[in-house]
Amino acid sequence: MPVPMQAPPIAKPFKLRAQPLLMQVAGSALALVFSAMCVVLVATFLIQVTRVAGPSMEPTLENRDCLLVDRLSYEVGTPQQGDIVTLYYPADPDRVFIKRLIATEHQSVRIVNGQVFVDGSSLRDDYVDSAFRSHENWGPQRVDEGYYFVMGDHRNDSSDSREWGFVPRKYVIGKVTLRWWPLQRFKVF
Repeated sequence: MPVPMQAPPIAKPFKLRAQPLLMQVAGSALALVFSAMCVVLVATFLIQVTRVAGPSMEPTLENRDCLLVDRLSYEVGTPQQGDIVTLYYPADPDRVFIKRLIATEHQSVRIVNGQVFVDGSSLRDDYVDSAFRSHENWGPQRVDEGYYFVMGDHRNDSSDSREWGFVPRKYVIGKVTLRWWPLQRFKVF
């Protein structure tokens, strides 16, 4: 007896192939969205990548150096004297500056012939080359509560607290932790 011929089932294999493809596309899209959310969270709360603009931190940092800024350390702790920080410029908070924290709240700052004194003691600032050292006098002035006194390392070419006053704590963004570009000048701070 002859066996009746059956048509091969075309629709069923097609469905089986389409469903895994659709799941794969949806899974990839979900992974991409999750990755983007993680990047946004990390950039908002943990780290910031920034580039030096200008000579105010020379010789420590040079124009166009690329830096990694730790934002989390100041969310859970407080800035310390000597930290290199990113901050919102008090006169125009849309601009971000990079400076060194010289004095914290309640400390007294005085500059005599370019030498910085904090609470009457000479600041150890051997990171400032003599060619970058200014010779002005400033202060004495006590840093208000909730504020900081910052200066650029290039004392002759820096707009800083000597000019525009103390920086509110809420304007300090984070601590510069490393210079990653250019590679030959890679440094952890």
